[in-house]
Amino acid sequence: MSHLFTEFSLGETTVPNRLMVSPMCQYSCDDRDGHATDWHQVHLGSRAVGGAGIVMTEATAVEARGRISPEDLGIWDDDHVDSLRRVTRFISSQGSIPAIQLAHAGWKGSTVRPRDGHDTIPADEDGGWTVVGPTADSFPYDRPEPALERLDSDGLDEVIDAFGRAAERAVEAGFEIVEIHAAHGYLLHQFLSPVTNTREDDYGGDFEGRTRLTREVTAAVRERVPESVPVFVRISATDWLPEPSWTVEQSVRLTDRLAELGVDLVDVSSGGINPDSYPDYQGPNYQLPLAERLKDETETEVAVGAVGKITTPEQAEAVVANDRADLVIVGREHLQDPYFGLRAAAELGAEEVTGPPQYRGLVQE
Repeated sequence: MSHLFTEFSLGETTVPNRLMVSPMCQYSCDDRDGHATDWHQVHLGSRAVGGAGIVMTEATAVEARGRISPEDLGIWDDDHVDSLRRVTRFISSQGSIPAIQLAHAGWKGSTVRPRDGHDTIPADEDGGWTVVGPTADSFPYDRPEPALERLDSDGLDEVIDAFGRAAERAVEAGFEIVEIHAAHGYLLHQFLSPVTNTREDDYGGDFEGRTRLTREVTAAVRERVPESVPVFVRISATDWLPEPSWTVEQSVRLTDRLAELGVDLVDVSSGGINPDSYPDYQGPNYQLPLAERLKDETETEVAVGAVGKITTPEQAEAVVANDRADLVIVGREHLQDPYFGLRAAAELGAEEVTGPPQYRGLVQE
């Protein structure tokens, strides 16, 4: 019996196994207006064919100004629903659960896509915009500073509402899980971390102030989707920086607060708040201890997902079998092998996972 290929219940949703495709940006919207394309259909659909229990989209912008690059996927407009529905329909047809990550880049936005370099796109140039964040200074990234605006109370209300409306559209488009992106130096993480949040109002200062935006966004999303739809939150469990910074201890506290708001699973990553926020060691399972600490130390019952250089079926199996996390979230290996799930099932002897009939003979060889 394979532990990785056991069902996983999240409220009324039953996930067929414990393997999830990590959200990975594709920067592939041809019209530069956020619409999913054939690329997204094939990229995400092939991972569903490949046996993953959950297939999650890349970071999908809840506002146009919340994109990283002009080519990012979007869900800030009702017009985005139809192109996304094509994707979810196919994922579901393969027995996987379609999921979406709702995101806002904050001041990491208005850049060219990575394969074109690392430049900022000025707000007055074609495709560029004014980015927003907790402050209008202390830009920490190693690229030219964009046109940057501090979010005031009206702007914060707009962000919260944008996440809520995006969650409604996600359900309309057929997504069965909604994840809030609060990690990797993007907007919500910018508010969480004292490295970047130096505000002195109700959205800054102490733990309560710095976590307020994430908690209010979470409450808005939870309120706007049916109770049957699980809500995930991805966090960076640590900034990997000297204090004052965001720490694992604060992540434990936040996880308890998120669980009280109705979050079903915390997706545990790390780093990204500035170019130095990475550990010296980034080998196999390097982030797993962070997920394990949240699983062991939180007082409220909530599921935990683990990421970080999990590249073999044996690694993934051990995470679940040893109760170190409830869900194994695999990114890069799914890029190298869209059928990682089927290969893992075969190697681990998971007889109940047979794959699509078109591939069944090959998988069983």
